[in-house]
Amino acid sequence: MWVQDPLANVLANIMNSEERGRSECIVTPAPKLIANVLRVLQKSGYVGEFEFIDDGRLGKLRIQLLGRVNKCGVIKPYYSVSYKELEEWAHQYLPAKDIGLLILTTSKGILTHKEAIANKVGGRLMAYVY
Repeated sequence: MWVQDPLANVLANIMNSEERGRSECIVTPAPKLIANVLRVLQKSGYVGEFEFIDDGRLGKLRIQLLGRVNKCGVIKPYYSVSYKELEEWAHQYLPAKDIGLLILTTSKGILTHKEAIANKVGGRLMAYVY
């Protein structure tokens, strides 16, 4: 299976499974970047536990769903932003103040926009969830 954007596929799979009321979903492939994004989502309470399943090829991730994701998606292209601009981007992608998260990759790892503002670090926007 040829995958153009694995992160977009994972987020679409989570959205579709949430809409159908499923308690878990299985996604493939399972690169380290996706596991790091899922850790951020887990820490923020959007998904439950997830585990890596070694299938001898690219690997799979089994993700426990909590029914808390209303919408999620990738932000393309990955815009470079400073921490001072993050509130403006949050206003553009999120429905209201303090609802949802922007996920970005920074020099300190994968962070939410709130953590990036607190650490005063910019990065590249990757995804949103609410």
